[in-house]
Amino acid sequence: MSYNNYSLKTIRWWNTAFVVGVLALTFTATPLYLWHYGLDWFQVTLFLIFFAATGLSITMGYHRLFSHLSFQAHWPVRLFTLLFGAAAFENSALCWAADHRKHHKFVDHDNDPYNISNGFWHAHIGWILFRVQPETDFSGVKDLRRDPLVMWQHNHYNAIAGLAGLGIPALLGGLWNGWEGALGGFLIAGISRITCVQQMTFCINSLCHTLGRQPYSNRCTARDSGLMALLTFGEGFHNFHHEFQHDYRNGVKPWQFDPTKWSIWLLHQCGLIKELRRVPEGEILKAEVAEQQRQLTLKLRANAIQPSQPMHQMLQAAHDRFQHALADWECRKAAYRLAANQKMRASRERIAELRREFELAKKQLRQAVREWREVCRLAQVQYA
Repeated sequence: MSYNNYSLKTIRWWNTAFVVGVLALTFTATPLYLWHYGLDWFQVTLFLIFFAATGLSITMGYHRLFSHLSFQAHWPVRLFTLLFGAAAFENSALCWAADHRKHHKFVDHDNDPYNISNGFWHAHIGWILFRVQPETDFSGVKDLRRDPLVMWQHNHYNAIAGLAGLGIPALLGGLWNGWEGALGGFLIAGISRITCVQQMTFCINSLCHTLGRQPYSNRCTARDSGLMALLTFGEGFHNFHHEFQHDYRNGVKPWQFDPTKWSIWLLHQCGLIKELRRVPEGEILKAEVAEQQRQLTLKLRANAIQPSQPMHQMLQAAHDRFQHALADWECRKAAYRLAANQKMRASRERIAELRREFELAKKQLRQAVREWREVCRLAQVQYA
């Protein structure tokens, strides 16, 4: 089926009516309400609370927990993300995860539900409004179908979404300021917040496959964008995510904005989340160096440039130092962890010595990475 020629026969009427209706109310009814009644601190607070609760329930719950199994969560966290994930009106967690796992399996190809190769519009919202693929296939989420909480939410999705996403904001607004407050809660923390969270999610499927850098891999269109991370609770570091999809972090660098990662870590410290999955640092560094080397090679080939012998030697030496430092770091790390896990067989002095060796190896690895990047930068400047 052509993705460029949608037809009336393929319209998902319920999806279209809801998404378009919510958008229309956001840009008509909400401004009219604000013009007539103004905006108080309670409505702002209510909007922010529901925006954070539903947004994080999508990114932390639907995405990193249920779709990628990046960690394990006790039932209060799972229940919370299922309730407020439904309040985002993005389908049940079962359907969401089925589509998303399919996206990762077939990214940028025909079986990808929101394939960016079929255009920005399709990836952003067209796939939701038009039936361009068969209905959701649940064969890839057999594990979730065995989860009673997930199936409860799936079976009662409409009622949960309506109550948590629209009913509770209206009720809280009414308790605050009567029918006027109820209408405000419905329009601001309900309707307008749904629009914001939905568009945030849609941007991950479209803009995060269009704008940004590819520091880890070019195997698909996914890109890292600090700007998109600000708008999507940290999901903007999409190139990393597609390369290492089971890591609970998207913004893997300490300075990268990823409130979803921080929320998961905080809940882990509270004992509500366990078994966080992390990609070894060495694997991340290898991916970064390999991609930087590939990009440099492509640039030189595109300009029909053969590096001078001194530059070639500098590049080779820097790469060799990186490989040696990485191997030494991994060896030291393994030795230290083995000794630390077998405290009865290793003295405190020996463990402390292995830790010092491990920390030194880490510093040498980081220095080798910096040297490699500097040589690459010099090569790019010299042959620009």
